[in-house]
Amino acid sequence: MQETSVLLSLMAVFAVALISPGPDVALVVRTAIHQGRRAGLLSALGLACGILLHGTLVLTGVSLLLSRSPLLFTAIQLFGAGYLGWLGVGALRAWFRRGEASGGGLDGELAPSPLGPWLRGVATNLFNPKALVFFLALLTSLIPPHMSLPGKFAAAGILFFFGLAWFSLLSVALTQPRLQRRLLRAAPVIDGLCGLVFLLVAGAILLRLALPH
Repeated sequence: MQETSVLLSLMAVFAVALISPGPDVALVVRTAIHQGRRAGLLSALGLACGILLHGTLVLTGVSLLLSRSPLLFTAIQLFGAGYLGWLGVGALRAWFRRGEASGGGLDGELAPSPLGPWLRGVATNLFNPKALVFFLALLTSLIPPHMSLPGKFAAAGILFFFGLAWFSLLSVALTQPRLQRRLLRAAPVIDGLCGLVFLLVAGAILLRLALPH
């Protein structure tokens, strides 16, 4: 009964966090609008895989070890900020070009390939240091150390399936033919806004690193 209560609390908190605007949402929005439903769903699966890996690292204690190694954790944050900044610059380049044809590719991201959207999803979530900190805080505060192994498996499953369901739903909604046509007309503005989201998160990470603790 106690573990059920813990899992229900995890569902509620994570559901609220998922719908909050951030790099993950921005990636799905850009991918679905520019590359269609299949690519959007692949990016959703990639994000869910990144979430699952984050959750697994926290539940096994690996993330805690990383966070307690200042040099390694700083390197992870710098790498993550660089990757998110790269995505942001690519999105802003698309905005500056004012919607010129780009052959279905997304500037500043991985080269086009069948697995490209999935890889972008994994990388965007996994290389976001704020996600690492979030999952570390969420799971260490909600999941008791003595929780059973099936309970921890259930927690990891909740993270994966909730993430997959939300981002897939978002992708499907954005690729309804009539709505997608409208969004494509507004694509330059959407690219600009998504670029700002990526760059703001990257800038916040770098600012926190630069400020004295």
